[in-house]
Amino acid sequence: MTARRLQSGGRIDRKRSISVQFDGRTFSAYPGDTLASALLAGGQQIFGRSFKYHRPRGLMAAGVEEPNALVHLRDGARHEPNAQATTVEAFDGLVSTPQNAWPSLQFDIGSANGALSRFFGAGFYYKTFIGPFKGTGFWMFCEKFIRRAAGMGRATTLDDPDQYEKINAFCDVLIVGAGPSGLAAALAAGRKGDNVILVEQDFELGGSLLFNGSDAASAAWLARAEAELRSMSNVRILSRTTAFGAYDSDVFGLVERFQDHLKAPEAGRPRQRYWLVRSKRAILATGAIERPMVFAGNDVPGVMLASAARKYLNRYAVLAGEKVVVATNNDSAYIVAIDFAKEGANVTLCDMRHAAPEGLSSLATAAGVTLRLGYGVLKAEGRKNVSGARLVPVDGSGKAAGKPVSVSCDLIATSAGWAPALHLWSQRFGKPQYHAELDAFLPPAEKGAFTAVGSLLGATSTSEALEQGHAAGGSIGTLDTFEDEDGFWGRGLLPVTVITSADGTTPGKAFVDFQHDVKLADIDQAHLEGYVSVEHLKRYTTSGMAADQGKTSNLNALARMASLRGIETPSVGTTTFRPPYTPVTIGAIVGHDHGLHFRPTRLSTIHDWHEENGSEFIEAGAWLRPWYYPTKEESLRDTYIREAAHVREHVGIVDVSTLGKISVQGPDAAEFLNRVYVNGFKTLPIGRLRYGVMLREDGFVLDDGATARLGETDYFMSTTTANAAKVLAQAELLLQTAWRDLKVHVTTVTDQWAAIAIAGPRSRDLLFDLTGADISKESLPNNHLTYVTAAGVDCRLHRMSYSGELAYELYIPAKSGRAVWETLVKAGAVYNLKPYGTEAMGALRIEKGHVAGAEIEGRTTMRDLGLEAFASTKKPFIGSVLRDRPLLQDPERPSLVGLEIVGDTGAKAGSLLYALNKPAKGHGEGWVSSTTYSPALNKNIALALLSRGPARMGETIQVVDFVGNQTLQAKVVSHHFYDPEGHRQNG
Repeated sequence: MTARRLQSGGRIDRKRSISVQFDGRTFSAYPGDTLASALLAGGQQIFGRSFKYHRPRGLMAAGVEEPNALVHLRDGARHEPNAQATTVEAFDGLVSTPQNAWPSLQFDIGSANGALSRFFGAGFYYKTFIGPFKGTGFWMFCEKFIRRAAGMGRATTLDDPDQYEKINAFCDVLIVGAGPSGLAAALAAGRKGDNVILVEQDFELGGSLLFNGSDAASAAWLARAEAELRSMSNVRILSRTTAFGAYDSDVFGLVERFQDHLKAPEAGRPRQRYWLVRSKRAILATGAIERPMVFAGNDVPGVMLASAARKYLNRYAVLAGEKVVVATNNDSAYIVAIDFAKEGANVTLCDMRHAAPEGLSSLATAAGVTLRLGYGVLKAEGRKNVSGARLVPVDGSGKAAGKPVSVSCDLIATSAGWAPALHLWSQRFGKPQYHAELDAFLPPAEKGAFTAVGSLLGATSTSEALEQGHAAGGSIGTLDTFEDEDGFWGRGLLPVTVITSADGTTPGKAFVDFQHDVKLADIDQAHLEGYVSVEHLKRYTTSGMAADQGKTSNLNALARMASLRGIETPSVGTTTFRPPYTPVTIGAIVGHDHGLHFRPTRLSTIHDWHEENGSEFIEAGAWLRPWYYPTKEESLRDTYIREAAHVREHVGIVDVSTLGKISVQGPDAAEFLNRVYVNGFKTLPIGRLRYGVMLREDGFVLDDGATARLGETDYFMSTTTANAAKVLAQAELLLQTAWRDLKVHVTTVTDQWAAIAIAGPRSRDLLFDLTGADISKESLPNNHLTYVTAAGVDCRLHRMSYSGELAYELYIPAKSGRAVWETLVKAGAVYNLKPYGTEAMGALRIEKGHVAGAEIEGRTTMRDLGLEAFASTKKPFIGSVLRDRPLLQDPERPSLVGLEIVGDTGAKAGSLLYALNKPAKGHGEGWVSSTTYSPALNKNIALALLSRGPARMGETIQVVDFVGNQTLQAKVVSHHFYDPEGHRQNG
């Protein structure tokens, strides 16, 4: 290529020079350039290597449809892969590097794949690794190499240092696209007084007006239109903004690249903004994308879309070639040939049609363009850049009808018609309508709250686009228009995009999808193998599945498939369009919701006391809970053993404010609880509590907890910390959908109550001293509640035990939680009271054999956990039917047991269990769920789920930790290690 910057022209700011870097080289540029135009002006030919064959690839387009020029931007924490050089706004100091090439862009060893292309056709992965080598493990050997080769760019693992914002906005009219029709619509709607949001993905308004040559009238019109719009307070203009998704209720997702055009974002301001826009109506002026020709070598650097070549010429003042071949099947490429000829290029125009409109051919000839009617490009010559074109006479189907002629050239500009950018419309409404005269799928002019205008609707001139936009905006004010030389949008189109030899083959690789290296031969192969559905074709060949979502490939793939099947293109249909229209950064979607901002870190009202008294903390769901209270130089293990032993001997307190708490109130509260719990709650007397188990609909355990009956229609439900939100959501869903007849309210009161568990043989004495209430064994038996006053605060006292000791739970209004805790600590000094954390609490519950989240982890049933006796046989409940499935009743299923570990080393949670005299292979016969050292038993113990567990009491088994390379032995025992009769907790 002999690309070069013109001495004048374009819309760049020549008053100031900037520099950009690519592949270690520095290129001069101007404000107003894109990275692509700057590199092209500097003579850069190869921008990247192709996905599968690592073929050299150059610029093909000049906008969001670019499939080849994907680059890495910046470095360090701001490193960004897969950026389209055609949409990256040039700024001084921009650093970019090529990707998917090793060891260098010029010499890529991966290009050897091209010689093996016959083995990498459509479906090669399945045929190679699931076909002849199925079951051999060969695919596992190859997988690591395939994964290493897969993908394009490489993302950074460093934290993103930039900020992102989310904004909700409302408007009367959302206009997507600021080309001629979009601007006309915005002017009319703005004059009408509508609240307007005008969205443009480019950094300048104008669309096609930015590169239609030296048309002074259009430039003046654009300047007037923009000035008027910016003067309107009811019009908001969002440039550098992409409307990536259209959703139900006329909601749109936008991403504004607020500071991407700067070397480093300004501190305190967002890099990008994610807009969620709700509009009363939408005007889509999204334009159209030119289709490429399909011929041998059509991916060689220097083969470019005709509209892109013109855009580089007229907007960026970059002449992409000196000797140019323009290949077309419609009128629109003639103006491209004329513009190049005016700049002194040697231009040959090959029109597949055997006749061209007299006016166009006369203009072309007058400009010095050599016309070859009835010709197409059979093959692009050259490897790393175009060096020539093999031209051939063609018939009406695109097949060679004569001898080829070779011409020297450094640029081949192709135009095979246009494809309206109807992605947003199709995201909402699905399949568009096919228009044979344009060989394109178009949306209707109006549907729902959507109005399509301009090239999206097939407008064949700028004046027609202006009229459509003005009408859609409300036809308010005078339509300021101009005569345009442009606007031959697909007129006179010959619906043929593939040029082949007379036998229907191509003399070399001809590509349909450039980003995924899908060849014409791959489409043909899929047809031979029986793929007739367009969605199957897409997935089998991967055509249209890359980051560009087939913007330049979909229609050509569909047309080829229709031709092979002998049917019309509309009979094939289109693939499904899904958001996003173009890739968006994860940061923009996430906004502030990351790290500690992803969800709020919740703290109990007693948290500050724990922190002041040396607690280490652990995350439990959204909460920070006291983990253990170490003394100086004390380890976690030493601390929790000390704390657990202290509870058994004296008295301890633990903050359980994080437990989920749900108020269940209403005339049907008892009936509701009867349905969600496996055991009955209608007969629960006022002033009593009951342990309950909750199932999912599929019969697996969802959660457990205790529920107290406070009054005739008033219950207080407690859940585990981690499942509080899940249980509440399940309850609300059932009441709003399945059980709408029940008169029940469920309300979370987790934040309204602080809760303290007091456990140990001296707990009753301590509470009596603190409250003065009669809490004797007879007055307050286990699973009863009463009301007391502590530190002058009215509280509710539940007698229940999680530790297996005599224990109570004290519920306190949240604001008084710390005051009551401190009063307990002070009053407990005489009883040697100590606080303990969740690690000691876990040790105590494992000793007692209580299940928790490690056992209730989504795969276990009541039978697995030894809770079957809780299930009522007299009533239905959630999960009561599916829990009886034969598979869930299989006696071979792992069920809960205890393990006494042999030796002084503790087992690791997650270790697998195997019979003693069998090799430790496969997934084993079960797993360790919870493990601890028991100070009460002076040994390492664990809870586990073991196949046929109850029948294997006394058996010695292997406990294997493959990650830690540890194998232990353990004796299978009852999971009730400590005080199985319950004398201590019931005393």
